[in-house]
Amino acid sequence: MAEDSVVGNAEVMKGENARLSSFVGAIAIADLVKTTLGPKGMDKILQSVGDPNDVRITITNDGATILRAVPVENPAAKVLVDIARIQDETIGDGTTSVTVLCGELLREAEFLINQRVHPMVVIQGWRLAVQHARAALDASAIDNSADPVQFKEDLLNIASTTLSSKLLNTEKGHFASLAVDAVLRLKGDMNSGVDGGFSTGACNLDYIQILKKSGGTLADSFLESGFIMNKSFGVGQPKRIENAKILLANTPMDNDKIKIYGSRVRVDSMMKVAEIEEAEKDKMRNKCKKIIDHGINVFVNRQLIYNFPEQIFTGAGVVSIEHADFDGIERLAAVTGGEIASTFERPDLVALGECDLIDEIMIGEEKLIRFSGCKAGHACSVVLRGASDHLLDEAERSLHDALCVLTETVKETRVICGGGCTEMLMAQAIDSQVPKTAGKVALAMEAFARALRKLPAIIADNGGYDSSDLTTKLRATHASAGNPDLDPNGTNKYSGLNMKTGEIGNMMELGVRESYKSKLQVLVSAAEAAEMILRVDDIIKAAPRERDRE
Repeated sequence: MAEDSVVGNAEVMKGENARLSSFVGAIAIADLVKTTLGPKGMDKILQSVGDPNDVRITITNDGATILRAVPVENPAAKVLVDIARIQDETIGDGTTSVTVLCGELLREAEFLINQRVHPMVVIQGWRLAVQHARAALDASAIDNSADPVQFKEDLLNIASTTLSSKLLNTEKGHFASLAVDAVLRLKGDMNSGVDGGFSTGACNLDYIQILKKSGGTLADSFLESGFIMNKSFGVGQPKRIENAKILLANTPMDNDKIKIYGSRVRVDSMMKVAEIEEAEKDKMRNKCKKIIDHGINVFVNRQLIYNFPEQIFTGAGVVSIEHADFDGIERLAAVTGGEIASTFERPDLVALGECDLIDEIMIGEEKLIRFSGCKAGHACSVVLRGASDHLLDEAERSLHDALCVLTETVKETRVICGGGCTEMLMAQAIDSQVPKTAGKVALAMEAFARALRKLPAIIADNGGYDSSDLTTKLRATHASAGNPDLDPNGTNKYSGLNMKTGEIGNMMELGVRESYKSKLQVLVSAAEAAEMILRVDDIIKAAPRERDRE
């Protein structure tokens, strides 16, 4: 066993010690989120450590959220946290799956290395296994993009499967419908694609706003066409504007106050003070005139609008909305087709936002502003209702995951079966190639297949079922696929775990679907991250290089 050493100012951990440290850190992170996997996974409470008077609580089972909140020092553990973050940013779903699969691969690798199998041999076997698994994944994928009705059904099934492991499970049908309707609005007319198929233009999630309002129940959540802003109109201004021409701005509107910082002004009468104030007001009058000269009837500013300019706008028949948050005004610019201006000298160069109607609505006890008939007609807002802020935060994370995976599915339209079906298919494809492979590489391929079969086993464990019994039955069912005596209907290849009954079920009939792109990303990312960790033989801890001092 290699011993640790100190070289200069660096501490070097070598050989088995370094590898063991990497394995332990990565497997610990995987075990941390393992119990959240599947439709019956458990939640975690994340509690901030700091000011006892400002303790923040987050209740979630989202793998990326959990791992972002956990401070880690082990370098291998940071690799797993990073792949979960990338999975969340690129796909939106599968963050727990990729972490758990990577951890199981490393657990299998640790066993092989203890049996004197060299890490490079293990890596060689894993690469072959990924090729065979990917081929099986491609063969099992289904593409219904040419049939808009069936493809919409696939999207609903994917959304329901994604939400089944989230807090929204109890209302997954309602929220799956909300998510699919929102994404289909982004895609425009479903018949605008080639040969009447589904249009595959770009999806921009900025056009889907998620607004959280406490009160009511989750079932009270709804989808509203257009954009909703949590602000109010100015005093004495109309509450309904048709054919709105909107100028979006990020400019100070408080110049009516005297601003002479660090200076002393001496006057011999109050008339001089009034003259100074009047000069400041003239500045504001000129600024407001320039804004009004754009030919607008609505002015939305990111900063405050003080009383005097508000009076000027009201007198000119222009509705003013102040203090629009930055994300809100950016999204409003996107959906109305306008630009955010900060100077107003050239009205001909400023793009104004447009919408058919701006009116005031009530949600719960609050008044909000709704922008309907926006220039980007596919814009919409999802209003989430719930009993508490913690519930709404988790509902937003869950719905965001569903929206992300749906937008990726309309770009890569293939879908696959969930419930552990695809993992068993990939493991079976790898096992079929093991007898044809000579040497210790075959051992690594077998280990990869075992790691894939661990995922449905963990899902069964989290549901309180006998994982050994279910996974062996599932494996036998897939092995009999294609046998006319054992599989007369030819449906065994769609077999997976029915988590409602704790039995083997047909995933096609149950509507358990997952995105092909999400599953492919889980497979490839987990294998690459595990390979990166497995290649480590030394861990060097060194302080930053000191600068040369003359």
